[in-house]
Amino acid sequence: MAENMGNQLVGKVFKVLSSPTRIHILRLLKDGPLCVCKIIEALGTEQSNTSQHLSSLKNVGLIQSRKEGLKVIYSIKYSEIFETIDIIEKIILMQTEETQKSIKMVI
Repeated sequence: MAENMGNQLVGKVFKVLSSPTRIHILRLLKDGPLCVCKIIEALGTEQSNTSQHLSSLKNVGLIQSRKEGLKVIYSIKYSEIFETIDIIEKIILMQTEETQKSIKMVI
């Protein structure tokens, strides 16, 4: 029962990470906290769309927010998430290299 719950929680985090926009947000926040206005500007998306992405990231505990006057500032809650992203990128690179080798064998 506990294992199933753990799988569900991990699945929720991976589902949130399945969005390129959310990965972009995490990478923007890697260098430090940002006001939502700067995130919107960097993404070039509408405020409502950006807010939905930020909410998804916050709901699974990857980011946190605080208010500074009228501004909402977002930051990474657990920097370990970048280790996960790096591992996924490494796997993708290995898959790409395997595909290239397979293509060269056929040619």
